[in-house]
Amino acid sequence: MTPLDQLVAEAVEAFTSRFGRPPRFAAAAPGRVNLIGDHTDYNDGYVLPMAIDRWTVILVDRSSQKQSTLWATDLDEVATVDLTAPLSPVAGSFANYLLGVVGQFTTRGHSVTNLDLAVTSTIPMGAGLGSSAAIEVAMATVMEQVTGVQIDRLEKALLCRKAEHTFPGTPCGIMDMFIATLAQPNHALLIDCQSKTAEPISLPPAEQITVLIADTNVRHALASSAYAARRSTCRQVAATLGLDSLREADLGMLATAQLSDHQRRCARHVICESQRVLLAAAALKTNDLDALGELMFDSHASLRDLYEVSCPELDTLVEAAAELRAQGGVIGARMTGGGFGGCAVVVCRTGAVEKVSHRLQRQFARRFGRPPTIFFSTPGGPAHLLRI
Repeated sequence: MTPLDQLVAEAVEAFTSRFGRPPRFAAAAPGRVNLIGDHTDYNDGYVLPMAIDRWTVILVDRSSQKQSTLWATDLDEVATVDLTAPLSPVAGSFANYLLGVVGQFTTRGHSVTNLDLAVTSTIPMGAGLGSSAAIEVAMATVMEQVTGVQIDRLEKALLCRKAEHTFPGTPCGIMDMFIATLAQPNHALLIDCQSKTAEPISLPPAEQITVLIADTNVRHALASSAYAARRSTCRQVAATLGLDSLREADLGMLATAQLSDHQRRCARHVICESQRVLLAAAALKTNDLDALGELMFDSHASLRDLYEVSCPELDTLVEAAAELRAQGGVIGARMTGGGFGGCAVVVCRTGAVEKVSHRLQRQFARRFGRPPTIFFSTPGGPAHLLRI
């Protein structure tokens, strides 16, 4: 039994116990790790994520009541709401990720009924691994089944981004929703966030490399953090340059523009990071892992020093990985996600996984008195319906 099969079996049992009958519809959506390209998606730049084999599963059945019961099994939290009535955000509730999606279906003219719903996940929340997008994409996928409406995968990603903007209130880019809907096994996706197109990039086989994810267990709240401030800064710089987004900017423009030092450093990161993504994709195509690793370390330095979204815990993990690079075990490492905590991604030689994991845990625990949570993942596939 795969981890996803086990998660589904446990979720079905929980749903049946709570609601007195098995669910009728079910869907799963993956988390993601971004190999390179952070804070570029909302600037219409490039990103290179892959889906991970951690999942969010949503089970539903139509309710006979005049209200819906939305149950987050992992949190043991319940929200009760009438989905047939006009919807609005519920302060501080997990339900916003679900309600935002339902609201988008309603806005598009699709008839919605009340539901009994259970959601469970193995994606760490707030870790920069796309947990919120996985909830939204899983919800949109199961809503297709409930309503009988099929939505194009790109349109589904855009629907879910709009849902996150309007209900949880996070001004995110398209990356997380895009990879959750269009991921391909054994590949990363080179996503052009301006044209909304993607190119699958084949990753080396598991016998050659392993993607380690090291969770600092430091949690961020992107909707109320410096994430929104960084996005605002990028908009200001683009406006100063007379551009729609920083996608059209180059370093020469920054040299002559009337910008603050902070604005110039943020824009420099975005411009150079998008270029690093393209170079990383090219390196993977030619199996130039040394070049990939150099780009990953450069990306972390830029996120730390220019964009200023790293933290001591993330820096410690990347520094520990860098110490092993000379010995041939580590290829590259960087923080991944929005920053201010969350995870580092470490690409290493498969034969060195145990050694690398031990070194990361030891260095981290020596400084912070506790180990990080480390797991590895193979590049997985997209959201899909489940047979139950």
